Amino acid sequence: MFAAHYQLDNLTIIIDHNHLQADGPIEEVMDTSPLLEKLKAFGFDAEQVDGHSVTELYDALSGLVAGKPKAVVAETVKGKGVSFIENKAKWHHGSLNESRFKRAMKELGEEIGNG
Repeated sequence: MFAAHYQLDNLTIIIDHNHLQADGPIEEVMDTSPLLEKLKAFGFDAEQVDGHSVTELYDALSGLVAGKPKAVVAETVKGKGVSFIENKAKWHHGSLNESRFKRAMKELGEEIGNG
């Protein structure tokens, strides 16, 4: 509300909206719905995009409105592309050991160099 009241059009926030938090799905732990509508109600120029699409993120961040703060709700999948991490809340604060790191990189199609 502060940002909109003072027309902070130099303020942009990006919310990684992967529907999970440390204790589980946000719908069960602390539902934030309807997030986009709440941001708009607080005076933000807000839009929702596919957070895995660089093009959609770029377009959203390029379209600023004079006199309004910007909010981008980036819909994402936690750990996308890594089978043992994808959509698992426990990885909110997890870390990879060397073997899991190598497995994750292989699943993502990345080459791991020696050194």
